[in-house]
Amino acid sequence: MNAKPETPLLDKVRLPAELRALDEAQLPQLASELRAELVDAVSQTGGHLGAGLGVVELTVALHYVFDTPDDRIIWDVGHQAYPHKILTGRRDRIRTLRQENGLSGFTKRAESEYDPFGAAHSSTSISAGLGMAVARDLNGGRNNVIAVIGDGAMSAGMAYEAMNNAGALDARLIVILNDNDMSIAPPAGAMSAYLARLASGRTYAGVRELGKKLTSYLGRRVDRAITRAVEHARGFVTGGTLFEEMGFFHIGPIDGHNLEHLIPVLKNVRDNGTGPVLIHVVTQKGKGYAPAEAAADKYHGVNKFDVITGAQAKAPANAPSYTKVFAESLVQEAREDDRIVAVTAAMPSGTGLDLFGEAFPSRTFDVGIAEQHAVTFAAGLATEGMRPFVAIYSTFLQRAYDQVVHDVAIQKLPVRFPIDRAGFVGADGPTHCGAFDTAYLASLPDFVVMAAADEAELRHMVRTAAEFDEGPISFRYPRGNGVGVDMPERGQVLEIGKGRIVREGTKVALLSFGTRLKDCLLAAEELGAAGLSTTVADARFAKPLDEDLIRRLARSHEVLVMVEEGSVGGFSSQVLDFLARNGLLDNGLKVRPLTLPDSFVDHANPDKMYVDAGLDSAGIVRAVFAALGKSAQAARA
Repeated sequence: MNAKPETPLLDKVRLPAELRALDEAQLPQLASELRAELVDAVSQTGGHLGAGLGVVELTVALHYVFDTPDDRIIWDVGHQAYPHKILTGRRDRIRTLRQENGLSGFTKRAESEYDPFGAAHSSTSISAGLGMAVARDLNGGRNNVIAVIGDGAMSAGMAYEAMNNAGALDARLIVILNDNDMSIAPPAGAMSAYLARLASGRTYAGVRELGKKLTSYLGRRVDRAITRAVEHARGFVTGGTLFEEMGFFHIGPIDGHNLEHLIPVLKNVRDNGTGPVLIHVVTQKGKGYAPAEAAADKYHGVNKFDVITGAQAKAPANAPSYTKVFAESLVQEAREDDRIVAVTAAMPSGTGLDLFGEAFPSRTFDVGIAEQHAVTFAAGLATEGMRPFVAIYSTFLQRAYDQVVHDVAIQKLPVRFPIDRAGFVGADGPTHCGAFDTAYLASLPDFVVMAAADEAELRHMVRTAAEFDEGPISFRYPRGNGVGVDMPERGQVLEIGKGRIVREGTKVALLSFGTRLKDCLLAAEELGAAGLSTTVADARFAKPLDEDLIRRLARSHEVLVMVEEGSVGGFSSQVLDFLARNGLLDNGLKVRPLTLPDSFVDHANPDKMYVDAGLDSAGIVRAVFAALGKSAQAARA
C-alpha cells in the first residue's frame, strides 16, 4: 500500500485565490507537493499521467499570475489538466477521476467554472480562446484569455487556422506553446530567460509600439519592410519567425519548470499585452517522477500503478485485444501485398500501427494530429494504385468527414477505414464514445460499412478490405479484448453485403451488427427457455444490407430486433428504411431497434454502460417481451 504523500502547503490551497495569497518563494514547494499528489491520485485511478506531470510548474504559475476564473485558461488537450483540477476546488474528488459519477479525465464546462471550455480532442484551444477574446472585446471586458496548447496539438491545421485569424484580428490573446516533445529552438539557460523577460517587458513593448507609429509615417511599404526586418532579426535569435509571420509576438523559449523564469514573463504579458502573444515554454513529459521520465510513451496513459516501482497493473489474461488483432492481421496481409500502406494521425500505438511500422517502416505514415490531411493523403495514395488503411478512432474520424465525403466517397476511391473505439469506451466518456460512425458513413452512396462481431470476424474484415478495390470501405471494432473465439490462421474474403445465420429459430429474430452478437446469443438462450424459439443473425454489413437475409427474417418471424452499439440513424435505421420501402412492415411484424442512447453518456465501466443502455442480454430479452406485449415477463428480465 503506498503511503499518502505529505502536502502541508497544498493542504492550505483549495482554490486559486488561496494560491495567490502565498509568497512567491513558496511556489516551488507547492509544485513539488502538487506533483506528489498527482502521482498518488493517478496511481489509484489510472488515467493520463505524463502530460500532467509536465505542466505542474506552468499550472502553478498561471493560477498565481492570472485572476482565474475571470481570466480564462483553456487546456489543450484536456488530459494535461489534472494539476489544474487539484488547484481549482476538485482535490477532494481527484481520486474519482474517470470513475462512474467521478471527475472527467478532461476539462468539462459542467464540472467547474474554472473549465471555460471542454477539450478532449486536440487543437481547439486557440480557436475557442480567440472567440472568447473577441466576445470580451465586444462586451467591453478586460480579462485575459490564455490557451495552453501542446502535446503535439500544434501539428493540427486547425491551430494554424486560428493563429492566422488571431493575427489578422490583432486580438489580445495569449497562447502558451507547451513544447514537451521536441523543442523548436532549445532554451539556452539564463540568457534565454533574460531575453524572454526583456522581450515581454513594458520597455521593449513600448519601444516596439513607438517604432510602429514612427515607421507608419514613412508609408505603408516602408513601414512593413522595416517591421518585417526587425521581426526577422528577433525571430532569428528566438526561433519565432513562423509565429511572427502569423501576427503573433513571440516570446521564448523558456524553461517551463523554472518558476523564477515563468512568473516574470507571465506578469509582463499580463500587464503589457496588446495583440496576440505566443509564449514558447519547454517542458518535459513525466517531469519529477522517474519511471515516467524514463518512458514517457508508457506513462502517457496508465493503468493503476505502484508509486514506488512504477509497475502498472495488468489486465487479466484473456482473449487478444481487437486493436492487436487488427494490427497483426494487417501486417499479415501486407506481407502478401506490397501495395498495402498504413496511415495514422498521431496514434500509432493506440491504433496498433506501431506494430505495422516495425514491420514496414517505409509503408507507415504518421501524419500528426491531422485527420483531414490523413484522409485526403490516403485518397491520393489510392489514386496511384496503393491500398491505404487509414486507422483513426471513431470520434477522431468525425474531424475529417468532409474529406471522407468529398475526397474519397464522391470519387469512389478505395480507401480503407479501420475504425477503432467503436461503441462505449468507458473512462474516456462521451468525447471518445464511438457512437456515430455507422450513421455518418452508411449515409454515403457506395460506401461499404462493416462491423466485426468478434476477433475472428475482424480478421476476415481486414482481408476483405485489403482486397476490395471498388470504392471506400470501413470496418469498426471496440476498445478492449475479444470474446475468446478460435482464430483462423488468415482471414477469409467475405462476400460484400452478406450476413450469416448463427442460430436458427422460428418466432423471434435478433439481428446483430457488431460485438453485441455474444449478448444476442445469451438472450436467445433465455428466450428459448421461456418458449420463444429465436434466430440470431450477424449482419456484418450496414451497407450494403443483406436484403435477402432481412426479408427472410421479416417474413418468418413475429418479432425482429436489431441490436447495435451505435447511434440512432445507423444500422437499425438502414434496416427500417428497407423494411418500409419493401412493404415488410405491413403484415404485423413487430420491429424494435436497440441502439446507444440518444444522449451523450458520461464515463463509467463499459459493461455497466451497456447494461444501462439495454444492450446486454437482459435488455435484449426485455425488448422482446415488451414487443410481444408481455409486460410482466419484461419487468422480470
